Amino acid sequence: MAADKWLIVGLGNPGPAYSHNRHNVGYWCVNRLARLHGISLKARRLAAFGEGSIRGTPVLLAKPRTFVNRSGQAAASLLRNFKIKRQNMLVVCDDLDLTVGSLRLKPSGGHGGQKGLRSVIGAAGGDDFPRLRIGIGRPLV
Repeated sequence: MAADKWLIVGLGNPGPAYSHNRHNVGYWCVNRLARLHGISLKARRLAAFGEGSIRGTPVLLAKPRTFVNRSGQAAASLLRNFKIKRQNMLVVCDDLDLTVGSLRLKPSGGHGGQKGLRSVIGAAGGDDFPRLRIGIGRPLV
């Protein structure tokens, strides 16, 4: 029996002006997974995405081409078009409240103030999907 496909969405802002911004850590993770597993991402209207497998599990890696607060449009479209269950979507995003480099993986839950997660929850119609938050810390003022 074939494993269900997973959608891994890395949140970030598109364009070269944001590419090195720590808020793009979700994009960085998807880029790294794509390189490690030989998955090429093709830019389309709402997202850059590519299909492949990670340790035998079919995956669709995606980076929304919308700004973070509209990431849900791309995520919902990919779920619908590739017939992936919402529970099989992992969203990778930054978290200001976690120390730099720390990780928090939760099976479901609210957005906790993260605008990208808020958008994904709204567009996908629920919060019953896992999310990986990566700590970027608060800026020193």
